[in-house]
Formats: sequence, structure tokens, C-alpha cells
Amino acid sequence: MTELPRIARLPSVCPHDCPSACSLEVEVIDGRTIGRVRGNKRQSYTDGVICAKVARYAERIHHPDRLLHPLRRTGPKGSGAFERISWDEALDEIARRFLAIEAEHGADAVWPYYYAGTMGLVMRDGINRLRHAKRYSGQFSTICTTTAWTGFIAGTGRLAGPDPREMAKSDCVVIWGTNPVHTQVNVMHHAVKARKERGAKIVAIDIYRNATLDQADLPLVLKPGTDGALACAVMHVLFRDGHADREYLARFADAPEELEAHLATRTPEWAAAITGLSVAEIEEFATLVGTRKKSFFRLGYGFARQRNGVVNIHAASCIPTVTGAWQYEGGGAFHSNSGIYKWRKGLIEGLDKIDRNVRQLDQSQIGRVLTGDAQALRQGGPVKALFIQNTNPVTVAPEQELVKRGFARDDLFTVVHEQFMTETARMADIVLPATQFMEHDDLYQGGGHQHIMWGGKLVEPPGECRSNHEVICALAQRLGAEHRGFSMTPREIVDWTLQETGRGTLEELVANDFIDIQPDFETAHYLKGFGWPGGKFRFKPDWTKVPNSNAGLVGPHQDLPALPDHWTAIEEADAEHPFRLATSPARNFLNSSFTETPTSQKKERAPTLMLHPADAAALGIAGGDHVTVGNRRGTVELDAVLFDGLVRGVAIAESIWPNGAHRGGRGINTITGADSPAPYGGAAFHDNKVWIRKAV
Repeated sequence: MTELPRIARLPSVCPHDCPSACSLEVEVIDGRTIGRVRGNKRQSYTDGVICAKVARYAERIHHPDRLLHPLRRTGPKGSGAFERISWDEALDEIARRFLAIEAEHGADAVWPYYYAGTMGLVMRDGINRLRHAKRYSGQFSTICTTTAWTGFIAGTGRLAGPDPREMAKSDCVVIWGTNPVHTQVNVMHHAVKARKERGAKIVAIDIYRNATLDQADLPLVLKPGTDGALACAVMHVLFRDGHADREYLARFADAPEELEAHLATRTPEWAAAITGLSVAEIEEFATLVGTRKKSFFRLGYGFARQRNGVVNIHAASCIPTVTGAWQYEGGGAFHSNSGIYKWRKGLIEGLDKIDRNVRQLDQSQIGRVLTGDAQALRQGGPVKALFIQNTNPVTVAPEQELVKRGFARDDLFTVVHEQFMTETARMADIVLPATQFMEHDDLYQGGGHQHIMWGGKLVEPPGECRSNHEVICALAQRLGAEHRGFSMTPREIVDWTLQETGRGTLEELVANDFIDIQPDFETAHYLKGFGWPGGKFRFKPDWTKVPNSNAGLVGPHQDLPALPDHWTAIEEADAEHPFRLATSPARNFLNSSFTETPTSQKKERAPTLMLHPADAAALGIAGGDHVTVGNRRGTVELDAVLFDGLVRGVAIAESIWPNGAHRGGRGINTITGADSPAPYGGAAFHDNKVWIRKAV
């Protein structure tokens, strides 16, 4: 075996819930300590650039507060009182309790609950193999992508788009509904490259003047939930001023004449009254994308996290269809490439064991599920046990008052497999210590790019930490769950998955670190036809038949507009709740990850609420004052920050601080809702009507 140098630079992949899935170069010191983390220059999307929080990952992996041993609760739930136990004691107790609950209440009284604390396919999705083998309750994962993916696919017919590296070859990059300086630095890297090398213009559209808008040539700040109105007015101008590519529309769109007639009244003046933008700003934006045919629309998740989110993202994707931008290198619309991978995940997830009769519970409605809401329980029995990996619902799930009440139930047995003592782990009966990504093997894909990547184990885990896969396999053995994946290593599962999917072998992937699977230009730009029968982009989607994962129609789906429009399905401000609140991502946190690292805590300082100075003055609030924000779901206390980069009547609370970081112990998701947006559900985190008062 070749001996590594004292400081080895080894490849890896960032596992966190971000479309960039950056390819990494990691310093490993003396074979056991992580040093600097850099972006891999060999991978052309990462291109050597990563975010600051991952660059300082040594802070996280070597954090003194990491969980190191299995723990059993000894005090009241949430008290933090635990005793150390052995792995055998922990696993035996979990199996005994799960089997007893199954015998008394049925297998679906156990709910394995997970999400994207790691994006590795084996460590994230392997929990489903146990779920399916035991017929535990299913999970419909609604908390992140549902509204955005549904809205994008409504037009294109599939979840794919132009090569995202083409941003660097564009004449105009439109960054809409995402703040990549905070959340996807690679987007800004390629956009800025286009400006430096081609003189491209950058347009950034968001609901407050954030770090991305500060770098834009044309920053547009609009009211939350009004993006559809902006898109309609832009298309009105494109048709009015002769910038619509009618030849392209005749060939590639379903109803261009009907759309043009519909937009006749959707003027810039109409949209200005709805969005808070000026007529001049709307006209400038429309002229820019109309005259620069190589316009690349990079569409994010943020503006889809409204109750009208599917309509907003669909309307934005219609603009490059009207201009014909899809035809050009550096043109078109991109949201996610997740539809290109087509994984055969039967071994990872145990898909051969699925029982379609087992209920699917909505991930976002965990508070309602745990407090006995009959509709949320799908008219079935109560959930009596939770097995949680890769997520922290007691901080991140909406309707926190319900969530916390549910977790506090004496009759709920909760197991949390975690890296730190999160607020969810504090509510557990058994806590299990988990590995971090450099301590296990896994397979990754990029949502924001087109690479399959290998992230191999670089160092041994501390203490008694075990990987998700190890824990699931050990539990399966004790629970009598049968599947061949439980007796295989992650490497064996990855090798089978790659070969079954037609992506070569693990040996080949390890040798190269990554594989670029970007489809050819004509396919990626839909020049062979869009993903619908007939090959045409749909300005008029059948919202009830959009081919995105779903658990049936929900919300006011019958009211969805037939054509792009401003759909007033949002939580409109009213006399009692005169403000609209969005919970936007902070630069130094990623959901509730990195909230435990010292540098991130220092840079974010404290939970804050951004208020327009004029709004603050009307409320008698000064900068630094404690304020209370509330609605029918509850109240939260934050520190006021006066900021004129907002439309009046809008407030922004960046980040997901732990509940305990707020005075009163209630975090920002206390006031976010879990009702299901049409047509397939989701979580409208940025769509909240609230009142604001100076705290007593």
C-alpha cells in the first residue's frame, strides 16, 4: 500500500443540501486530521470555487461538541439529560420498542423520517430500504423541491436544461429567486465570468437587496409572491416591441397566440402596481432580455416557496420561450439537472419491497402528524415511533408549536442518529452518533450541474460514530428485515447502482473522481422537442398531470391559472397582519447546519429581522430593538435591523437559528405554515403574513 505524504490532498464532494454539490480537494494531515478544504479545479463547474463555510470544514468535523457515543434519555424530554450506553444496548432497545409498537399498532405506526443532511445517495436514501422491508409509514418529501420542480416541469416536460456552465457564455444572466452569493457561489462565479469576458449583463431578482443583487447590473427588488406578474409584463413588452421569436414559437410552443392575447392587459403599469417595481425597471429588464437573445435564466428555489410558487417559476421559464433563447448557447432556462441521472436505485432503497398500500405521510406536516391530525395521518392510526436521520425537524419544520408538542408526547418513542446534539436530538429517547461525509463512502450527483461524483472515506470517525448505512443494516438484522442491500457495503451498493444505471463501474468512477453526463446541446436546449407529447413547451399546462413526484392533488388546484399570471393564492397582508415575512437563507448557515460552528455563529451574530426604516419608524422601533413577530401560529422574538433594501411592508429573517437562540425559545419556523400549496404540496416558507411590535 502506498504511504500517503504527511499532508495529502484528496478528492471529495460537499454533501450538503445545495445544488452545487461542489467537487472538493481536502487536506488530510497525518492520515487523521482535516486541514484546508478547496474547490477542485479539475471539475469545470466547481472550477476551484467553494463557499467559505465549507472551506473551513475542519471546524465542523473536529468540533468538540460532536456526538461520540450512543445515549439514552434519563430526564424529561428536551431536558438534555442522557446517559451513555453501548451500541448493542441502544440497538437492542430500539429493535425491542419498534417490534412491540408494530405488534400493538401495526408497522405503519413507525415512521422513518429523513431528508438532505447528506446528499449522498447511499447514506441519505438507504433509510427507505428499511422502510420498505418493514412496511413502515412512507414519507412524501415536500419540504424543499416540490413547488419549484412542478412549476419548471409544467412548461418543459422534464427536469433538465442547458449546461449550467453556459452561464459563462451568455450575454445576459438572469438570476431569479435565488441568492447564490449565500447559497450557490458557483452560479455567481460563472455569471461574473460572462461579464468579464463577454460584457454580459447580470440581472438579479429577489425580494430584498441581498449580496447577489449588490453584484448585479440590474437589481430588481419586488414584493414576495409577485414574480408571476413581473414575468407577464416582461412578455407583454416582448410581444409589443417585436422581440418575440414568432418562428420559434410556432415550432416549439403550444399556444403563443392565446398567450399574446392574454398578456394584452398585463402591462408594465399593471405589474408595477402589484410588484412594487417601477415601470422603467420592468421595461429595462424586458428590453435587455429581448435584445440579448443569449439570455440565461438561472431559476432558484426561493421564489417558488410561496403558495403560488408553481405559477411563479413556470411564468419565469416562459420568458426565454417567447424570445427563443433556448436556441442559443448561453441561452434558455435552468433550474435543476436532477432529471438527467435516471438512477436505478432498487438496491439503495429496496424498491422491490414497496407495498403501495402503505400510507405516505407529508414530511412538512410532521407537526400535524405527531399531534394526531386525521387528515395528515391519512385517516390511519397514530405514529408511535420515529427514526430520524439527516434532518432536524424541531428546528426546520414549519408550524413549530405543533412540532414541539408532538415530539413531547410521552407515548412517542424517538430515535435520532445525528452528528451534534440538535434540538431534535434533545427530544429523543435514544441518540446515536453519526459520521460526517469524510468518514464514510458515498455516491453524489449535482442538481445544479451534471456530474456524478465519488466521495470516499478519508479519515476514521471519532469515538463510536457510525454511518447511516451501518446503523440501518444493524437495525434490519435485529428487526428481521430482509433485503440483500443490508449485507452489502456502500462500495458494493454503489458499484451495482452505477452498472445497473449504465454509468460504468465504481473502479472507473474512483479513478476519475467524477463523470460529466451533460446531454448533448440539442437535447439540453430542447431543440429535439420539449418533454411533452408533441414536443412543445406548454404555456398552458395541465396542472393535474405534471410529471413530478406527488401524493395526489392538494390545495386549491382547481383555481390554478390556465396561462402565466399573478395568482393571488398567497398569504396577503391584511389589517391584522400588515407585513409579509420571508425566511431567507443566511450566508454562513445551511438550513440548521453550521449553526454549531464558531466562525458561522460569530459572523451571523444573532437572530435578526430586517425592516424598512420607514416601517420601523411607524412602529416606534429603532435598530437593535427587540421585536416580536407573530401571526395565528405563534410569536418569535428577534433583533431589529433597519435596511432600506426592502419594499415597504416586507420583512426578512435570514437563517434558521436554533429555537434556543431566540428570546422565549421559539424559532422563526414557529410562524411558517404547513398547509399544502397546489397542485402537489410543498412548504411555503417565504409566504407569511405577520404583525410586528416592539418587544416589551
